[in-house]
Amino acid sequence: MKIDEQLFEKALYAYQNAYTPYSHFNVGAVLLMKDGTIITGSNIENASYGLSNCAERSALFSAYSQGYRKDDIERMMVIGNSRGPISPCGACRQVMSELIPLDVEVVLTNLKKDLKIMKVKDLLPYSFTDGDLHGKGI
Repeated sequence: MKIDEQLFEKALYAYQNAYTPYSHFNVGAVLLMKDGTIITGSNIENASYGLSNCAERSALFSAYSQGYRKDDIERMMVIGNSRGPISPCGACRQVMSELIPLDVEVVLTNLKKDLKIMKVKDLLPYSFTDGDLHGKGI
């Protein structure tokens, strides 16, 4: 499968804008919205590591802050300087499972354009959902 060059360039832009003075590990993410808008997110670190934010969540929080919602999201791409396609952390997988439709494709890549495409539902099987809050979980 060939990479979507427009999304890759926007993800690379987000990657280059990351603020990573501690880990020096940049990550960029983009959301393609159904109306054609592309929303970027970068990882932003803080000396108090727990207050840092990943690129995936930065993009999602930006989209929701702009008024977009779950059903507006068509695709996501995440890029990092990893040996193979980057993998979202567990926290991002949990947030993605709630804020993105479960059948949306997430394109995982790296600076060499290696690809792995997964659906949100496959990134975090057995995720914690609002149903669990109301005793309706498994």
